[in-house]
Amino acid sequence: MKNKFLLILAFLTLQSAAEAQNLELYQYEQFVSEGDTLGYRILYPEAFSASKQYPLVFVLHGAGERGNDNKAQLTHGGKLFLQQNVREEFPAIVVFPQVKKDDYWAQVEVERDSFPLQFNFRNTDAPTKAMKLLMALADELAAKPYTNANKIYVGGLSMGGMGTFEILSRKPQFFAAAFAICGGADPAIAEAYRKGLNIWIFHGEKDDVVPPELSKTMAREINSYGGNAKLSLYPNDNHNSWDSAFAEPYLLPWLFSITKNE
Repeated sequence: MKNKFLLILAFLTLQSAAEAQNLELYQYEQFVSEGDTLGYRILYPEAFSASKQYPLVFVLHGAGERGNDNKAQLTHGGKLFLQQNVREEFPAIVVFPQVKKDDYWAQVEVERDSFPLQFNFRNTDAPTKAMKLLMALADELAAKPYTNANKIYVGGLSMGGMGTFEILSRKPQFFAAAFAICGGADPAIAEAYRKGLNIWIFHGEKDDVVPPELSKTMAREINSYGGNAKLSLYPNDNHNSWDSAFAEPYLLPWLFSITKNE
């Protein structure tokens, strides 16, 4: 019995080491603008060629992955883009930026005294430092000759879902499509979105951190302003609905099928 336990432990250790090694395929980078720095990890397609053009995807992490290690942001979603079938079917440039511990993607005040949390979105204020850096990084990468400017996407979870909703209003003509997982926003920002914007919104019905009503309201408002919002609700999921969303077999085929000018 002891030997069997040791074998299982050794297997799990090797599996964990292999997964960590695979995540190292995301290159470490830093973006510096006006004295501020945004760490990010970037994954290039296999057999990348600067003479070709590729889709560009930004994935925004949640509050729990903030920091300065330039690693934690890969915790959720990082492995998805490393799957061999994904790399073969959807060769793309994938970027995971990281917010510093004291910052936030979205311009929002969070009341943490009780659950679910209370959010006071301040979308008319100037962007946070992290959002400002993200927008500048997006512009820089979009200008690369190997980026297909009509196939740029953004998505995120929790705090990153909120950042996704916000950046779509701050750069309405920039993204071809988006996905937002267990996030939310002031529904008034939907009026600023590009008409016809495609977005897939996910939320767990049992979420006791970010109320699912926030996603439901955003989907309704986006559609009322001429957008194309899909809403997927998971009846048994709590806040970790990103597990279900990233397991959706049609998420990436749907995302990469959308071109901005079509």
